Amino acid sequence: MAHIESAMPRPVAAGDSRSFWIIFALSYVAFLIIALVGQLLGWHWRSWLPGAEGVKSIFGGVKAAVYTFMSHLL
Repeated sequence: MAHIESAMPRPVAAGDSRSFWIIFALSYVAFLIIALVGQLLGWHWRSWLPGAEGVKSIFGGVKAAVYTFMSHLL
């Protein structure tokens, strides 16, 4: 009989939570700069950022892009 391991999530350590927020903040700033430059130049920047295609506001689009980006990291 095969040994089946349960997929229990491991507890989040303090270092993991801190690194998550550092990556989130850096990604947010980077995507926000891209969005602001694209907005100022009149480009269609929402298609460049993953997950931001259907969002109306700049900050909502950047937040969606960061969450999509981070879901690929985890």
